[in-house]
Amino acid sequence: MPKPTDIRPPFTRETAIAKVRAAEDAWNTRDPNRVALAYSVNSQWRNRDSFVQGRDQIVAFLTGKWDAEQEYRLAKQLWAFTDNRIAVRFQYEYRNASGKWFRAYGNENWEFDDDGLMRRREASINDYAIDESDRKFHWPLGARPDNDAGLEEFVQ
Repeated sequence: MPKPTDIRPPFTRETAIAKVRAAEDAWNTRDPNRVALAYSVNSQWRNRDSFVQGRDQIVAFLTGKWDAEQEYRLAKQLWAFTDNRIAVRFQYEYRNASGKWFRAYGNENWEFDDDGLMRRREASINDYAIDESDRKFHWPLGARPDNDAGLEEFVQ
């Protein structure tokens, strides 16, 4: 699978899908330093009610996120794209420190520079408490297996 920065605009349907999957795989590593390399050095984020700018802040944000969101598993799906923008829908599941499970539903808008680095990310996310028996994502921690349908089979 290509790294997120190997895929550059202008996007086609195939390269946009590959970009989304590469980003999903990187986030599923839960390695803030690796994930941050897909963003421009001055990348701007809005993530829920947080505003983040630059790789150092991205690393700090993701470190805190994955400290709090344990056993994180993410699936993304292409929603739409243009030459240098991609919109995705996603779901992820995690458990908090007290053992309660959640599923987060969200949408992201991405804008890329000519080198394929994301210069802008806007994420709207809602968390929904679930019982452990209601989990959808059961693959081992890390990248979602290629034979897993991801969000294609899930309406909600």
